[in-house]
Amino acid sequence: MAVNYTKDRSAIDRSVQKHRTDYDFIIVGAGAAGCVLADRLSADPRHRVLLLEAGLPDDKPEIHIPAAFSKLFKTEYDWNYSAVPQAGLQGRESYWAKGRTLGGSTSINAMMYLRGVPADYDRWEALGNPGWGWQDMLPYFRRSERNSRGSDEFHGDSGSLHVEDLRDRNPLSRAFIQAAQAIGISHNPDFNGAQLDGVGWVQVTQRRGRRWSTADAFLRPAMRRSNLQVLTGAQCTRILTQNRRAVGIEYLREGTQHTVNATREIILAGGAIGSTQLLLLSGIGAAEQLRSLGIEVVVDLPGVGQNLRDHVAVAVVVGSQQPLSMLNANSPLELLKYLLLRRGMLTSSVLEAAAFMRTQPDLV
Repeated sequence: MAVNYTKDRSAIDRSVQKHRTDYDFIIVGAGAAGCVLADRLSADPRHRVLLLEAGLPDDKPEIHIPAAFSKLFKTEYDWNYSAVPQAGLQGRESYWAKGRTLGGSTSINAMMYLRGVPADYDRWEALGNPGWGWQDMLPYFRRSERNSRGSDEFHGDSGSLHVEDLRDRNPLSRAFIQAAQAIGISHNPDFNGAQLDGVGWVQVTQRRGRRWSTADAFLRPAMRRSNLQVLTGAQCTRILTQNRRAVGIEYLREGTQHTVNATREIILAGGAIGSTQLLLLSGIGAAEQLRSLGIEVVVDLPGVGQNLRDHVAVAVVVGSQQPLSMLNANSPLELLKYLLLRRGMLTSSVLEAAAFMRTQPDLV
């Protein structure tokens, strides 16, 4: 499948040329959420929408070849964060990848399509957020999805986000599934179906063996609209407020500071780190912390920057007497398989199989 990235860059260049100083909606961050929001809001031609992304356009080939995503780590397409030294790691820091391009982390991740545990959504609703329960969210998951398995009570087949089964599966992944079943973990044919528990193959956000990020699914079609402007290389530095209401954004682009105003809403979609950082730089956070950094307090909101959680990853290395390693994905044969057929190791998400288990039977 051919993609005209030159055309995409031209669309961004046109956005720069006709860039204005006021919009109805300003979206900060063109990641998993920002691309979807840009699509949905610009679908109404009356809305003038600006999408600001600090990173580069997603035109690097390694973004779109599934198994090549690790080549993007610690490059200009990655924010390259590190956690503070951890006592449990004997003072060592942990590398934390986060996408810095159109599509955000959906352009550099392992493409696993996992919605999570329904009970977590119900907890959100129980905290006083009506509409965020599992049964409320499921229709939107189905609506956004174009699953290669077809439509059923859990899946859709007419949405923008392509979801597929892996085209080629590594024998080691198959051995992992068999080993899990051998110790009593039940097989789960669909982690996004009736339950998450069990072991099985994951589905991935790919289209015909190519990564399908939120930029591919939602932003690229929306960029044809004249009422949507997309600016890459735009690092947002401050939210402008007036009478405790957000009214504009300051950002740096190519060394020059710019100001844009929003007549309706400013939407932060910079992720757990980016959105939080921008709030703090704008004087929205714990007053004592802000004052210690010389930042003028606009809103004393102690919860900003707190309660961060993320899953940890620990690599387990095993030896094999057969040439099954992903290191062979760089061979000329595998490259030909991918370029001509969209088959072979390069279509792999690397994380092909998963097992979800309850450490205690009463956990939900």
